[in-house]
Amino acid sequence: MQATRTIEELSINTIRTLTIDAVEKAAMGHPGMPMGAAPMAYTLWTRYMKHNPSNPKWADRDRFVLSAGHGSMLLYSLLHLCGYDVTLDDIKEFRQWGSRTPGHPEFGHTSGVEATTGPLGQGLAMAVGMAMAEAHMSSVYNRDGFKVVDHHTYTIVGDGCLMEGISSEAASLAGHLKLGKLVVLYDSNDISLDGKLSMSFSENVKARFESYGWQYLRVEEENNVDAIGEAIRQAKADTGRPTLIEIKTTIGYGSPNKAGKGGHGGTHGSPLGKDELRLTKENLGWPLEPDFYVPEQVYKHFESVKEIGREQERLWQDLWIAYESQYPELAAQFKQAVSGELPGGWETSLPRYQAGSAEISTRTASGKAINALAGQLPMLLGGSADLASSNLTNMNGLPDFNAEQYDGRNLWFGVREFAMGAALNGMALHGGVRVFGGTFLVFSDYLKAAIRLSALMKLPVVYVFTHDSIAVGEDGPTHQPIEQIPSLRMIPDSTLFRPADANETSAAWQYAMQLSQGPVILALTRQNLPVLPGTEELAFAHVAQGAYVLSDCDGKPDLQLIATGSEVSLALAVQKKLDGEGIKTRVISMPSRELFERQPEDVRRSIVLPDVKANAVLEMAYPAGWDSVLENGGLVIGIRTFGASAKAGKVIEEYGFTPDKVASRIKDRFFK
Repeated sequence: MQATRTIEELSINTIRTLTIDAVEKAAMGHPGMPMGAAPMAYTLWTRYMKHNPSNPKWADRDRFVLSAGHGSMLLYSLLHLCGYDVTLDDIKEFRQWGSRTPGHPEFGHTSGVEATTGPLGQGLAMAVGMAMAEAHMSSVYNRDGFKVVDHHTYTIVGDGCLMEGISSEAASLAGHLKLGKLVVLYDSNDISLDGKLSMSFSENVKARFESYGWQYLRVEEENNVDAIGEAIRQAKADTGRPTLIEIKTTIGYGSPNKAGKGGHGGTHGSPLGKDELRLTKENLGWPLEPDFYVPEQVYKHFESVKEIGREQERLWQDLWIAYESQYPELAAQFKQAVSGELPGGWETSLPRYQAGSAEISTRTASGKAINALAGQLPMLLGGSADLASSNLTNMNGLPDFNAEQYDGRNLWFGVREFAMGAALNGMALHGGVRVFGGTFLVFSDYLKAAIRLSALMKLPVVYVFTHDSIAVGEDGPTHQPIEQIPSLRMIPDSTLFRPADANETSAAWQYAMQLSQGPVILALTRQNLPVLPGTEELAFAHVAQGAYVLSDCDGKPDLQLIATGSEVSLALAVQKKLDGEGIKTRVISMPSRELFERQPEDVRRSIVLPDVKANAVLEMAYPAGWDSVLENGGLVIGIRTFGASAKAGKVIEEYGFTPDKVASRIKDRFFK
């Protein structure tokens, strides 16, 4: 029966049967999406994608993101057949401890996986970011006859991706930017986990995407690889618009009793079961034994994919050699950007401030740091979610990134916080750029899921979050963050800085730029703060350990006062008051609690002395997570309620953050 089948049919059914065997062996997984989407993925990967499985990190490869990450076996099957470092044994270990085929694709874990996906919609938004990075780099580096950056970004999305709000934010931005090298294949199967899609989704997708400025194409026959291929060709031909290709599919294609059925009686998120698996293989004309069967002619067919990929990179290498000869400075900049290396001496540009100089908010100090770095780091791009004038993220004198000038470095995301975070992740995944994005700290909640993926993928994205406390004042509790700082600190592999003054802000930016893995979050003040004595040297010397002694006392302290951000200057005022009452106080500035917690025990105990029994923390945020710092217990002076609308000084006073009120609470607790 197989002998009469085309190689395309054999290859597509190989993807389907590898999927159902892997899900059956794991006793869990999502077979339906790969079974229905196999033809579109096969067509893309074998006919149109520019990639070299022998070198998954080739700079000019096309990027592919499986936004519908629950269909991970679709991607793993393709990676295996194309010759990436994913073996048949890896596929047999699908979803098992330590395997290279986890339940959802994980960047950095599996060869050929370009992004961690699974939270629906974020893959699409990351693909938008990748397309933005490609557009920028092609504009910066390409010259006549030398298209050294010339690739597309592809993603497969499902109905769930398009229902998530982030898809609207991201698609609107992509259409506005006219990202013509972004191609989205929409696996339109009319089924969601709970059942028929019509229960919750009935919009006109064509009208929606055309209103965004996209090209919309539709393929009715899911197995018609020629029709799918023609649609992809048309998508690539339209260089002025991103393209959505809606391909009507049947979830669980090939399963006689479960194909096209939603809910838990279908194939979305459950194995077929042994009986239905047997019937499905019979229906597809597939041998029942052995499991995980790949016909030799399929392996041979995919050898051509590998050979084409090697040849494509070889041609690019020839072009690169000529480019490097003709444009040596650009070539050197390109290599440095792609490698992630920073030019020598870049950090000397960061501003330093003398104690006693004019008061300055840490958001202003951050803006000055950004502009200093912009002149030293040509790969630095960034912007804000419609708050650049408040976040102070604009790089002065540099052009904007828009559809008319992709070489611009100021990014304008509009009021699209979640899409901004995911697009920044996509740009970082693409490589060749360093990126930052800003909004108010209280609105970090809108993009927290993107920050979580930044951390999970260990991407060096910088988040500039200003207006960091109740000192926002009159805007009131809707704009005054309370729980955001502790909740952001809880994200593993991320680093939050709450700098005390302008010097700590510059030092935090220096740390962020040096960091090659993991996001950095800056929580910055709206209000002006004094430049504190000692920080010009101490901040740069010690910021990497997260905390340092800013002001000590003679001999053993009676009290250790730990503070972050604007409360460090308050701590110094409290120290002065308590010293006058005979209570010897050590003031510790802790710009990053996470960095402090990562230090060896001897370093931590040299800063927060373990034999001092009276310890207090000052932070205008919800008082959570300080047990690791206050080993002997202590007092955390924070805020457990929402804020209020009034002048900043009045709000701060009413919430107890004045020298007299703080000193009184400390004395009541420790020195009665």
